[in-house]
Amino acid sequence: MKIPPFDPGWLAVLQARASQPPTRARVPLCAQGHGIGSILADLPEIFDGLSLPILHGLLLKEERSEHSASPVWHLQGGVTASLNAIAEAMRTARLGHVAHYWRGEQLAVADSAGRQLGSVERGAVRPLGIATRAVHLVGWGASDGVWVQQRSFSKANDPGQWDTLMGGMIAASDTLAQALHRETQEEAGLDVDALECLAHGGRVRICRPTDDDVAHSATPGIPVPGLGYMLEEIDWFSATVPAGLTPENQDGEVERFELLQP
Repeated sequence: MKIPPFDPGWLAVLQARASQPPTRARVPLCAQGHGIGSILADLPEIFDGLSLPILHGLLLKEERSEHSASPVWHLQGGVTASLNAIAEAMRTARLGHVAHYWRGEQLAVADSAGRQLGSVERGAVRPLGIATRAVHLVGWGASDGVWVQQRSFSKANDPGQWDTLMGGMIAASDTLAQALHRETQEEAGLDVDALECLAHGGRVRICRPTDDDVAHSATPGIPVPGLGYMLEEIDWFSATVPAGLTPENQDGEVERFELLQP
């Protein structure tokens, strides 16, 4: 299939949107001597205002370090247990989107070298600035066109926007191949093994403030700002959907599919 060239201006806009600094001051979050994320500089004060002193036992503040002139917060105790205790506190306080998008799904928490140190509830990764991994599938039509999905209007990020045929996060317990197979089945109702010309296309990095953190507070009268920052590496694949196969969503996260011209 002959693909028309991209408009450079259109592509530049998308690339700029995919790489944006935080809109509010954030400070590093470390565990076992490794950077694992970031939190709002005033998050501890927000917790204090909500009468949630849990951070005092789980986070230790270092005013500055050899690597940063700003404060650094160090996670105390086991990575998985401590992060999930913080996540549960956020859920209880209805901070950000944590409560609404709690999935009971653990995502990997890794150091800068990619070594997994633990895991955390999916709903808490954006407020904690923890990097995530995802997999996407570009689906070509059998003879012409490209399959795209309109994201559900209830999605945390980019609701109602057009996306690749499939896109999903990689759980802590999954390999890339396992996530590709599971997410393709759940989002598009397709078996990867039934697709043609499957190939790894590359990796895309997204870093930007999230638009899913309209904050909620269980305590009336206490304003709570949005908390989230998105850091995500996406491995993307392409494949042809054979004639006779039509994508059908299985998990309620897709509004509809369309076969469009490139």
